[in-house]
Amino acid sequence: MSKDGKKRPAGEASRSTGVPGLDDVLGGGLTENRLFLLEGSPGSGKTTLSLQFLRDGVARGETVLYIALSESLDELHASAASHGWELDGITLFELPLRENLETENRYTMFHPAEVELAETMKVVLAQADRVKPVRLVFDSLSELRLLAENPLRYRRQILGLKQHFTKQAMTVILVDDRVGEERDTDLHSLAHGVTTLERKESDYGALRRRLSVSKLRGRKFREGFHDFAIRRGGLEVFPRLVAAEHKESFKADSLSSGLPAIDSLLGGGLTRGTSTLFLGPSGTGKSSLATQFAAHNARNGGHVATFLFEESMMTYLMRARGLGTDLEPLIKSGKMVIRQIDPAELSPGEFAGLVRDEVEKHGADMIVIDSLTGYLNAMPSEHFLKLHLHELLTYLGQHGVCTILTLTQHGVVTGTEQSPIDASYLADTVILLRYFEAFGEVRQALSVIKKRTGVHERTIRELRFDKGVHVGEPVRDFHGELTGVPQAAGALGEGRGGG
Repeated sequence: MSKDGKKRPAGEASRSTGVPGLDDVLGGGLTENRLFLLEGSPGSGKTTLSLQFLRDGVARGETVLYIALSESLDELHASAASHGWELDGITLFELPLRENLETENRYTMFHPAEVELAETMKVVLAQADRVKPVRLVFDSLSELRLLAENPLRYRRQILGLKQHFTKQAMTVILVDDRVGEERDTDLHSLAHGVTTLERKESDYGALRRRLSVSKLRGRKFREGFHDFAIRRGGLEVFPRLVAAEHKESFKADSLSSGLPAIDSLLGGGLTRGTSTLFLGPSGTGKSSLATQFAAHNARNGGHVATFLFEESMMTYLMRARGLGTDLEPLIKSGKMVIRQIDPAELSPGEFAGLVRDEVEKHGADMIVIDSLTGYLNAMPSEHFLKLHLHELLTYLGQHGVCTILTLTQHGVVTGTEQSPIDASYLADTVILLRYFEAFGEVRQALSVIKKRTGVHERTIRELRFDKGVHVGEPVRDFHGELTGVPQAAGALGEGRGGG
């Protein structure tokens, strides 16, 4: 009922699933007084999600009922205990099938299965009428399907359940184990909404889980697949990032590196709301240069979040100290957050969720992803990497976040270095780092080869790391530095290298 006492239109009100991410996918939750299908293979999280749905109802002062056909009450309590939950407030009813009904011994005129199904339905409806729950979970339909032994009889019984529960103003979740090619299309047509949970084996690392909503009458929902994880405390759903839904106004000013020579190369620094790719072979200083930008921004009032895919936290902090930058005070003050990511344990959706939390909850204005090579390992394929990365960078750009990415190329000084993925077209600015050989030494060169938001220097400067980051004057005595084997182009100075 609405505040003025009038009856709400059907489908207007909704009930939370108890999982914020899933509510987001569903456009607010499950429509009140409707019947929904939750399907998935064993171990995909159906029971856990069902308990979260009922626990949310208990927290809101609602009467809830769990009818268990596939699990015993002991198993339900054990499952809840694994998440640190108590099931107080949830009416649990374990429905005995053959053990107590004993239909085969009592009936001879009708087929035993038909009589047992009728008895089972009678017990279920009687229990629901007695408790009068606002939320009800029926787990699972697999046992009911076995009792029916006939598709027509099974459909008729499900239709009867739907009509009875709807009249009683209950929001019902029917749990089913059938997925994939065995998906029950008749059951889909009867349900008001259908959510499917999937689990996928990976070649290495943890299981990958995802869900999709294939149907939800009268409501707009997020289509496609959404990653989720099962941890102590229940399901965590990470809605697929749609950058077009996130637009914020911001001032497109520049962020300095703290080094005048680099800022000069970039035409004033990095622009807010843009992404910058540091590209080069291993050891050329990509991470060190990214750290220089991050530390300077944090010292000057910004908030930086760095995600490490390859380097350990200890090594990262030690390397920064070796360059004269102590990051620990910035971390303690909350100006800088460093997260070490294990690609084998993290899905793309969960990573996007971590980034969103840093931006929306903690106000991060600079994000560093070090590196895309490790990020690639968390993806199912290169094609999906580009799609995920495009949405993530667009989202960050629309929030005015300055994003720094590093990408390692294969090769050292051959001039034919290859990248595991072409991400340069996604970035607004591309900074190229190279090794080159000169005077019997291996040196490093730095240049900006692309900047969409303004002019930049076309020069190549030498880069050195010696208790700090040092950028020299433009290298004019050689040509061919980017090939790795430069040739002398004039008088050679002894003191090149700058500071």
